[in-house]
Formats: sequence, structure tokens, C-alpha cells
Amino acid sequence: MFGAPPSDGGSLARPLSVDAFRQRSYTGRASGAITPATAPPLPSPRSLILLVCAVATLAVPAVGVASSRMYMGAAEDEGRNVDPAVAMAKMELAKAAGFDTIRVTAIWSPGQSAVPQDQLQAMQSIAAAGIFLGIRVVSTVMPIGSRTTPLTATARTQFARFAANLVKNVPTIREYIVGNEPNLNRYWLPQFGPNGEDVAAPAYVRLLARTYDLMKAADRGVFILGGSVSPRGIDRPGTGRDTHSPTAFITDMGLAYRAMQRQKPIMDGFSFHPYGESSSTPPTLTHSSGTSLGLGDYDRLVFLLGRAFDGTAQLGSKLPIVYDEYGVDSQIPASKRRFYGGSEPATTKPVSEGVQAAYYAEALQLAACQPTVRGFMIFHVTDETDYNRWQSGVYYADGTPKSSRRFVKQAMSGIRAGAFECGEPPVGTDTDGWVLVSASG
Repeated sequence: MFGAPPSDGGSLARPLSVDAFRQRSYTGRASGAITPATAPPLPSPRSLILLVCAVATLAVPAVGVASSRMYMGAAEDEGRNVDPAVAMAKMELAKAAGFDTIRVTAIWSPGQSAVPQDQLQAMQSIAAAGIFLGIRVVSTVMPIGSRTTPLTATARTQFARFAANLVKNVPTIREYIVGNEPNLNRYWLPQFGPNGEDVAAPAYVRLLARTYDLMKAADRGVFILGGSVSPRGIDRPGTGRDTHSPTAFITDMGLAYRAMQRQKPIMDGFSFHPYGESSSTPPTLTHSSGTSLGLGDYDRLVFLLGRAFDGTAQLGSKLPIVYDEYGVDSQIPASKRRFYGGSEPATTKPVSEGVQAAYYAEALQLAACQPTVRGFMIFHVTDETDYNRWQSGVYYADGTPKSSRRFVKQAMSGIRAGAFECGEPPVGTDTDGWVLVSASG
């Protein structure tokens, strides 16, 4: 996501308190609950999706220590620079914040079958900085917008060769995401066919399959994530903002994959962007109905993946999940406003730095307690200068740290040390002056 959080895609949602969420989600499996392993076959009628998702919320993970293996980082392109010194300086900011992973984008343009030299040098610079500082680099390979959607067989092959060329020329990048939010018309068109059918998901699956094959041919060991799905969508054509919800898009990805009768996977993991409805939305919010998904809807996400792919050559309910974009905009103090311009969208609802810190810490803990989650990335390291975009970093636009940085770093350190136990509130009450707000705060 490269703009303000979308507010489309209505659903009924309810915020839970921190303790209530943990009690619901992490205190053991409900007796007789339907889990992905016991789910019935994939239904054809779209009308059954909401019922399936409602039942899926009964499945909950068991109590345990939060995963210390989940990587924790940020999505940040500022370090993608042909000058190695600039790349190193930006990566050092990430290291100081405690991030162990940085996601950068590689932009494909129509006609390209190899990465242009300037972009390749930038990717090599940040990869080298990552090796030096011990930071994993993950790359999203994507077209820049919906006008460049690779829809033909020729375009898909060019895109896939571009991605494979990046694998060959930057061998220290071991993890890739294919595409960005293909369920939104901002990044993928068309979304609907002449009869209102979903044409985006099948086209994306074809691109993902072609890209997976060529990237694996270049290096069998690279880890490839598909999806990169936005948390909301309308599921209606002709609205002026043609989009698909993650519920519909994941279901239609499964239908398209099954129709291919493919005998091998198209992805090693699934990427998802669990943004809240606004920055004031707590990460513990769950959607009790509707088609939107967030961090609190992990069980529904796993259930949908299982319904889509279980029983095929593609992992479904056991598919590793990476939350590669999650952002909470913070209010900018008067002393820093000269570094920013533009206007804040009314839908953003930025929060104080204390609330930003609390939400990021809670989001990291929630993700670490979700068994199949592989990684979690904040969007960004450093604020964007345009108020119309994202002030969600742990540094201001001038590179100085926000007060939230220390608390986010502490949360990540605690998870890595195995100090956070799922199903239990944080030990102690000292918040160094910050107050952990309730879901309604």
C-alpha cells in the first residue's frame, strides 16, 4: 500500500480489550470446533463464504510462548539507493530501531525482461548493507500501477524473467513477494469481467504461477510469497472503485488454481496487509461479519486459505503467512511539521505516539502468537514527507526517532527472548509514562 488506508468494504466489526482478545484467541481450542484440517471441500457458491468465515472464528490456537522465530522488520524503500553509503545509512536506522528485516520493492515496467542497471545497483547496495548489518532483505516485485498490469502471456513471461533476473543477480536476497494488492484497482485492472465476474484473481494466479516457475528455475532455494492482499474491498463492479475483498479474492485464487489442474505450488507463503480501518483502529479488532480481515481475524484467514488450497499441490491452511505491511499513523508535533507537506486525509485518524507504540507492540505480540505467521513488517522505518501518505514510521521525516521507537524495539526484543506468553497479559505495569489504551480509547 502506498497511500492512505482504504475505507471501502463495509463490515460489522467489534474491538476487544487486550485481555479479552487474548482470552478469546489463545486459551485453547473450542471443543468440536471446525479447524482447517477438518474443513469440508471448497464450495462453489460465493453466498456460502460468509457462513464459512463465521464458523471459522471458532478455531483458536493453543496457549504457548510467542514465536521467537518470527522475523520483525519494516517495509521501506529509502535504502534502495545506487549509492552504497546512502543504503547503509538508511539500514543503520532500521538496525537502531531493532528491525531484523527490511522489505524493498523492485518495479517492473512493460517490455522489461531484466532489471535495469540503475535499479539493479540499488538492489545490490541494500542487499550488501543487509549482509553487513545482519538484516534480512525481502523484495516485492511488482508493476507500478494498474496501467501496467501484465495481462497477456507475453507480459507475464517478461515479468517472470525480470523477477528471475533479480534472483540471479542479487543472490543474497532469499525471499520475494510477487505483486502488490492485486485485489485493488489501484494496482490491478481489470477487476471484473463483463458479467461482473472476478477476472483479477485468475489473472494474478496465472502471473504468480509463471513467475514462481522461472524464479525457482533461477534458484530453487528462494522463498516466494503470493497474495500481497489488501484487507478490504467492495466486491461490486461499476462503483468507481472496483475492488475485491480478501475473502472473495482468496476464494477465487483457489478456484483459479484448481481450474489449472496444476501439480505443483504457485507460492511458498502468503502475504497479507492487515491494516485497520484507520490508524485509530486497535489491532485486536475482529470482524464478526462481512468480508474484511485484520490482525484479529487470523483464524478466518487460515480457514480461507485452507478452503482455497487444501487437498491440492498447494499448501493452504499450513501456508506460512507474512504480514508485510501494517501501519499506524502518528500525529506530528509542531516542532517537526516543517519537514512535512500536503494534507492529512480525514480517513487516516492519526494517533499519539504513545498509542502508536502500544498498537505496534500489541500487533507484534498478536502476530507472534499466530502459529503459521513467518514475519511481520511495519510500514515504514521513516515517515513519508507527504501528509497524504504515511507518517507511520518510528522516525520522523528528518530521521530523528519518535518516542515510540524505544517501545517498539522493546516489544521485539521481548518476543525474540521468549518473554511474551500467549494468552497472558504483559508482566508488570510500568509503561514509562505511556498508557495502553483500551480498544475504545
